[in-house]
Amino acid sequence: MPAAPEPRAAASVDEQPGASHTQPMPRSPYLPFDSLGGDRQQTPSPQPHPAHPVAQQQAGQHLTTPQPQRPRRGPGWGGALALALVAALVAGGVGGLVGGLADDDGGGPTIVQREGGSAERPDGSVAAIAADAVPSVVTVRVSGGGGSGTGSGWVYDDRGHIVTNNHVVDAAGDDGRVSIELTDGSRRDATVVGKDSSYDLAVLKVDPTDLDPLDIGRSGDVAVGDEVVAVGSPLGLGSTVTAGIVSALERPVTAGEAGDESFISAVQTDAAINPGNSGGPLLNGDGDVIGVNTAIAQVPGQQQASGSIGVGFAIPSDVVVRTVDQLIATGRAQHPIIGVSLDRRWDGEGAKVLEDDAAQGGRAVVPDGPADKAGIEAGDVITELDGRRITDLDQLITRIRAKAVGDKVTLTIRRDGKEQELTMTLEAAEES
Repeated sequence: MPAAPEPRAAASVDEQPGASHTQPMPRSPYLPFDSLGGDRQQTPSPQPHPAHPVAQQQAGQHLTTPQPQRPRRGPGWGGALALALVAALVAGGVGGLVGGLADDDGGGPTIVQREGGSAERPDGSVAAIAADAVPSVVTVRVSGGGGSGTGSGWVYDDRGHIVTNNHVVDAAGDDGRVSIELTDGSRRDATVVGKDSSYDLAVLKVDPTDLDPLDIGRSGDVAVGDEVVAVGSPLGLGSTVTAGIVSALERPVTAGEAGDESFISAVQTDAAINPGNSGGPLLNGDGDVIGVNTAIAQVPGQQQASGSIGVGFAIPSDVVVRTVDQLIATGRAQHPIIGVSLDRRWDGEGAKVLEDDAAQGGRAVVPDGPADKAGIEAGDVITELDGRRITDLDQLITRIRAKAVGDKVTLTIRRDGKEQELTMTLEAAEES
């Protein structure tokens, strides 16, 4: 089986060009699902790892090899007696039931025939959602200098655009090969239209013949407790369907290595997601895409992804649509910023702007940037965004990244022990 991708580490601050850090970035607890070898794993909320496609697999990790089973001990005399009694009771009950049926003048059990045939299921059921969605979900196969493996993707429109994760196709590099495999086993070569590591999204282009795009819902309408269905190719097993609920919203997930992080205000789900699910859709009860599966939680202390522990993360569909449309149009995505460099050494509540420009080699406040125009100063501590508390630096960044360039936001800052509100308009980061 192809290797699964390696997890990526946690992210940093407000991505100002030239900003540096005096302390190394901690490795994110979240790991990508399907890069060249498997999905990314994440550790709950602190710092997530992006999910990588099953394209990159961690060295020595064999996700499909079963663990040796410890020999079972047989039941003691008490257990054996209890089992014998239960077996006798069941046998007696069955015998009585059979006898009763045999003596009944009407004779025989009642067989219920499902109307509409065995393949039809009620609208909104997991089976009905799967029947509609599975043909539009593909396995993404990647090979190149960075490795080889598989991930997931889904049909975005009728022009042959396929959405997947950046970490799924990243291993292909500039000269590698990317292809998709349909549910019937046929394969089609794919070209990379655009990709963005910050949102962990990529767009492929294939021959659109006989491809049906999935409908897309608004992630802003999703509520905790909503039932969801995940479709993809975990461990390379195509057309796999799992189900669960939305277990949390706007979970700050920062995954990847320093300088190549993904910032996601994620939809959290307990639907089983494993290496290889990366890039596949998370669907609501109507079968609409409300997220793209991208990372899984990792138990603290573990160095490798061990599979689903019931805490997975998806990129919200509102962010997906905005980013994918930009990638299709220009091959690049815009990243909204407020124009400050944040102090990762700060261990208090909120996100602190650097004390001065020289503190960590970057600019505390970018001249004429959104923060500068709004009146933010070096050393300010940002405690709220749009009236919602900010607990740390990563939460601020992921919430900013969930918005669009041009959006207006209100920041509450603390300066000299006093709080004040400032309003600013988000601007696009300068791309290097």
